[in-house]
Parts: sequence; C-alpha cells; structure tokens
Amino acid sequence: MAWRQVYDPLGSALLSTLIAALPIALLLGGLAVLRLRAHIAALAGLGAALLVAVLAFGMPAGLAARTAGLGAAYGLFPIGWIILNVIFLYDLTCERGHFKVMQESLTGITRDRRLQLLLIAFSFGAFFEGAAGFGTPVAVTAAILIGLGFSPLTASGLSLIANTAPVAFGALGTPIVALAGVTGLDLRQLSAMVGRQLPFFSMLIPFWLVWAYCGFRKMIEVWPALLVAGVSFAAPQFLISNLHGPWLAGVGAAVISMAVLVLFLLKWKPRSVLEKEGTAAAGAPEGGPGPSARLPEPGREPAKRSLAAGELFRAWLPWIILSLFVFFWGIPQVKAFLDGLSAVRIPVPGLDRLVFRMPPVVPAETAEPAVFAFNWLSFTGTSILAAALVSGLLMGFSPARLLRAYGRTLKRVRYSLLTVAAMLALGYVTRYAGLDATLGLAFARTGVLYPFFGTLLGWLGVALTGSDTSSNVLFGSLQKISAQQLGLSPVLMASANSAGGVMGKMIDAQSIVVASTATGWYGHEGRILRFVFFHSLALAALMGLFVLLQAYVYPFTRLALR
Repeated sequence: MAWRQVYDPLGSALLSTLIAALPIALLLGGLAVLRLRAHIAALAGLGAALLVAVLAFGMPAGLAARTAGLGAAYGLFPIGWIILNVIFLYDLTCERGHFKVMQESLTGITRDRRLQLLLIAFSFGAFFEGAAGFGTPVAVTAAILIGLGFSPLTASGLSLIANTAPVAFGALGTPIVALAGVTGLDLRQLSAMVGRQLPFFSMLIPFWLVWAYCGFRKMIEVWPALLVAGVSFAAPQFLISNLHGPWLAGVGAAVISMAVLVLFLLKWKPRSVLEKEGTAAAGAPEGGPGPSARLPEPGREPAKRSLAAGELFRAWLPWIILSLFVFFWGIPQVKAFLDGLSAVRIPVPGLDRLVFRMPPVVPAETAEPAVFAFNWLSFTGTSILAAALVSGLLMGFSPARLLRAYGRTLKRVRYSLLTVAAMLALGYVTRYAGLDATLGLAFARTGVLYPFFGTLLGWLGVALTGSDTSSNVLFGSLQKISAQQLGLSPVLMASANSAGGVMGKMIDAQSIVVASTATGWYGHEGRILRFVFFHSLALAALMGLFVLLQAYVYPFTRLALR
C-alpha cells in the first residue's frame, strides 16, 4: 500500500518539529547526558523513531519495520565493513611490531605532538577522505594517533575535527555529484561554489585543530607549519574545484598538502618541542581547548635508535598498500567495472517506491526507491580487506593465522557493528517517515536569515545521516526550492548544504563510533561527543555567517553564482 509523507501531522509546525526531533535528541542525549553505551543509545533512538513514525506521522508499521531493516543493512555494508577491515589491518601491524617502527619514523620527521597531529589527522586524513570517505579517514588516523601515544579522547576527538574541510569533495567528489543529480543544477557550478566556500575553512582548520589540542599560546608557537598545511591544501582545493571539477579536489589537495608539509617539517623546527601530551585534551573543558601540555627540559632529548631503510619500508608498506588500494578502488571507472562483476540490487518487497515525498520538499510527488545495493566487490571496505590480506602475507602471516586474527578483530568490534547498524536504521526511518523533512522545513521558514539557517540545515543533515552525500540527497531539492522562493541563488544554497554539512561530520553518531572503535575506547562515545560538539556548532555557525555574507554583502556576493 502506497503511503504519502505528511510534514505537519499535529497541525502545528512547532509541535510537529519537536516530535520529529525526539529520536535524534534521545540518541545524542543518551550519549552525552545519560552516558549510555553507544549501542543502547542507538537502539533507544531507533525505538523512538519507529514510535514517532507510526503513531505521530502515520507511517504504516510494516513500512517502518522494513525501512529500519534496510538502514541496518546499509549500516553493516559499507560502514561496518570499513571499520572491521581497518581495525584488522591495524591489529596485524601491531602484532608484527611494524606499527611501533612507523611510530618511530614519524618522530623522525617531528617529535612535536602538535605537528604529528597536523600531519596525520589533517593531511593524511584528508587523503583518505578524498579517496574513500565513509568513515575511512577517522578509522585510520585515530588508530595511528593512538599508536603514537595520544590519549583515546585526543585521538578520537581531534581526528573528527580534522575530518571536515575535505568532506564535501570526499570519495572522489561523490557528494557534489549527488547534489547535482537531485537538484538538476550544473555540476561544475556547484563544484566551483563549494570550492569558494571551503578554502577559507581549510586554512582555518589546522589552527583550530591545534588550538583545541593544546591551547592558543602553544598553537601560535607552530603557526608557520599550520599556515603551510592550510594554504597548501586550500589553494589546490580552490583551483581544482573551479578549473577541473569535484572529482580530484579532495585527494589532489591532500597529496599536495602532505608533500609540502613533510618537506617543510624536514627543514623547519619549532623553538620548543611539545613532546608529552600530558592532559592537553583529556583535561579540557568539554568542547574547548585544553591546558598546555608539558615541555621537555631544554637540551634533553630521548635516545633514539636509527632505523634501517628496509625496516622502515616494511613498517610503512601496509599503509602504502592501503592507500594505493583505496585510491584505485575509488576511481569511477574501476568502481563501475567492479560493480558490473558483483553488484546485486535487491528491491525491498513492500517498501520500494511505496513511500512518496511530497512538495514543497520536492518539486512534485516523488516515489522513494528502497533498493539494497550489495556491491560487495566495489565496497571501500573490500579494498581495505584486500590491502590487509596482501600486507599480512607480506608480513609473514599464514592464511590460518590471518583467519584467526580476523576472528579476534570481529569479536572486538561486534558492539560497534551493532551500533552502526542501529544508527543507520534510525537515519533511514527518519528519512522515509518524513521526520527529516519536517525539521528541514522549520529551517526553510527563516526568511531573510535563510542563508545562515540553510547552511545549518546541511549541518543537521550530516549529523542525522552521517554522510554529506546523504544530506545532499535529502535536502538538496529543498535548498533549491527555498532559494528560488526567496530570490537567492539556488547554486549558493545547494552548495551551502554541502559546505555546511562538513561541520556536522564530527558529531554524527556513526563517525563517533568509528573513532571510539579505532582507539579501543568503545563505551566512551558520550565523552567524545561532548568534546567535539562545541567545535562542530561553532564552525557550522561560522560557515553560515560566511554564506550569509555571500548572499547579501559586497564583495562576498561576487563569490556567489546566480
């Protein structure tokens, strides 16, 4: 039986908005306030979403149950598949002692914790975001930082903060391609506009990241490196997105930033080296910067052993293989070829095209497809598994030992997989029941301030779905319609949805679970959420103000396409 979404089921926009917000409020409140374990909070949020969808919004119970099942499947594939295989590779490198050698090699580039954080979380993480997205960068960088001796809160929270500026062009431009598809706007215009909004924040994020780690004074001590990292990422991001398109804007900028930053750090050293983490992040006010970390006594350095070239190469080889595999898997032509070999598309019986989105969220009544695409060979997680298996064999593991190690990893991440499945089920129920549209329409009623609140709508979309791509699919049409009604540039507001959405990436529940799993800190997701929430909201507000200036204030209006 077909069902049409209703966006004001209670006859009051305020009450309908409040009841629509209840599931996500319960999820985040359960994590941050009640301090529930992540899988308990996720299941509670899912239960609330099902009740609100059926009892308040009138969605048939059968449709709601099938929607939750579809969301859970997408939670396991591809998100859970990425988590499982990244942790598997990390465990293999630790068991062989290669991770320790890699740690020592990084201290050879710089012993300063601030600069290690900058190189790994910002530049290296940006590469994985540009190449793969979908939680890969946070999983990899958080695992590396914890291996370098960063505390779990620091490694988790700051990996999330760093994974912002590259997100809009993540997975080889997928969010922008999806945005163009749902809005009908020109792909290159959207790419250019996002490329004019994000570079300002790409330069800001390195400073913000280190400030959040050790405070303003210690951040200023390394400002040259922060400026080099930011400019070497922002300039290529702007040029590639405006002159070429969205596909290589993320990964290209990241590769250039990594190379430039490493060369700079080999020549430049800060006057004082921050070598001990101390309580920099763990003792911080929730959401704010921490006190300065301890400095070693002048002239005293820890003894370091020299690393042979072969030893160094073997330590880095698994991560080189991972980078090559992930990048290769992400090339559109390769992905299409692998899809042709393995893709299985399963329309969900009793759900596919039976739920209809209604105006003004979409221009005309639109049936929602409900198809589970099990593209097992082209999943990013499959490329990571392949990299882990190849690396494991090169490290001397037998097939039997690899299988046993995989079983241990699976046992280790079982609750994380349950959590991600429940969170994606929650996101799908809010989408198919129209709860997300009710929240979006509340933002669309803000009139002249819509450029600011429309940007926050993108932030909300990513916080709800965990994906800039999904947020663009959900709210892209609404942004275009609202902009046309208010006399604003549709390209500006559609792009603002994507650019604002990147700031919501650090508080989406699935990313927090990825970070907690990678650092072995499962069960502390509430602490991570409290740590990053201020940063997420503040950066989203700054992006909203920037879009507001683009909409109304010269010379910023020259950056807006009409």
